[in-house]
Amino acid sequence: MKEFMYLFKDKESITNKLSPEQMQAHMQEWMAWMQQLAQLGKLKGGAPLEEMGGKTITGKNKVVTDGPFPETKELVGGYLLVQVKDLEEAVQLAKGCPGLAVDQCSVEIRAVKSMEA
Repeated sequence: MKEFMYLFKDKESITNKLSPEQMQAHMQEWMAWMQQLAQLGKLKGGAPLEEMGGKTITGKNKVVTDGPFPETKELVGGYLLVQVKDLEEAVQLAKGCPGLAVDQCSVEIRAVKSMEA
């Protein structure tokens, strides 16, 4: 079994454009999908990320800047960590992501490198 990270990216924050009722329905879809992954024994963890705030540290001089900013092309809205057989299974499971119902959303799938000797 291998670990993969799903990074949820959104070009325009969909949550800012939904009514409270639509937002509740959208969150229920996310919870149902994540519950399904958990019942399959695939979900290891994850969380949404705050849209605003945070810092970036860059380079050997460790320059600290504010960010991320909503003006950027894509915002990482959250992540999940799954444990699956291979990349193909990770891709198939990610296709169930409720965020993909919106054209501006994407799921980046990255293998987590094992640090075991």
